[in-house]
Amino acid sequence: MACTYGFLSTHPPTQCGLATFNSALAAQLTEDGRYGGIVRVTADGDDNLPLPGVVHTWSPSGFGGWRAAASALEKFDVAIVQHEYGIYPGSDGQDVLPLLRRLAVPTIVVLHTVLTRPTASQKVLLEEIADAADAVVTMTGTARDRLLTGYRVDAAKVVLIPHGAADHRRVPVRRQSRPHLLTWGLLGPGKGVEWALRALALLEDVSPIYTIAGKTHPKVLESQGEAYRDGLYDLAARLRVSDAVRHDPVYRDQESLSRLVRSADVVVLPYDSAEQVTSGVLIEAVAAGVPVVATSFPHAVELLTGGPGLLVPHGDPLALAAALRRVLTEPGLADDLISRTRALVPTLLWPAVAARYAGLVRSLLAERPAAVAVP
Repeated sequence: MACTYGFLSTHPPTQCGLATFNSALAAQLTEDGRYGGIVRVTADGDDNLPLPGVVHTWSPSGFGGWRAAASALEKFDVAIVQHEYGIYPGSDGQDVLPLLRRLAVPTIVVLHTVLTRPTASQKVLLEEIADAADAVVTMTGTARDRLLTGYRVDAAKVVLIPHGAADHRRVPVRRQSRPHLLTWGLLGPGKGVEWALRALALLEDVSPIYTIAGKTHPKVLESQGEAYRDGLYDLAARLRVSDAVRHDPVYRDQESLSRLVRSADVVVLPYDSAEQVTSGVLIEAVAAGVPVVATSFPHAVELLTGGPGLLVPHGDPLALAAALRRVLTEPGLADDLISRTRALVPTLLWPAVAARYAGLVRSLLAERPAAVAVP
């Protein structure tokens, strides 16, 4: 009998990395006709209209809370739960814990963040979540190592499965008349775009165009409005690079995003965070075969060291400009960076990643009868 999948996560039309990830994973795991359903987590005020594939909506003020969400997930053979602090109701999203403890079906918790300096409550909560789950997925070796050394977690439960990516390579490369630098993703403080603008001002000799693509993060928009983006406009004007900057404040569908990414000569990830152990944008850029210049956040260090990109210190526009100039002007460097991961890319595409999840599910279901039989 075919396995059925239940998914707990934010989900489109919510615009965030978890929603995009969950949508892609769910679509891939149910592509062959297997039945699946989404328990969609929303904030109060979000669009909660019935959506294809969504079997239940869990919002802070919604009827039934975590109990109703757990009941909806119990109708499937396995539950795949996306975890990020704060997306579930309760302090640090703690209401997901009683839900996990209630579930009788095997559960896989996918960790999108593993902090090196969690608060005491965040640390205890993640440990209890891992204890309640049947398997815990990290998407990078760095996240796995942090989890095993910094938290009380059963190592036998921890599985490394990379973040998936679309196959952008099916879209032809469309080069522009000037070198094209690209940063994309939901925009807000911490993205470090101001450092990229300062680097751009140092690249007059190569005359690139820099595209800043993506809407302002909904939580940033709610609390700060467009202050961060407005600050970027002001900074570009002061640096006299406004004519070289293109703002593209839209949330793109997959085909449109693929065209944009494949038009880039370099993807620039100037993030401020030293904690980021998973970056979907980084995986997508590598899978698209575009060189990357990134600050030394953990996922970038893991994936780009000896791989398809160059690393620079945080908050250093001089180093960022020098790395970008190298990729754009040094003969053969861009091709060399791309060639370093041609064998890796197929393992990062969604079919391969979903197959890893399906294999994990099969192993959990196979173990379950034996576990029940133990007196």
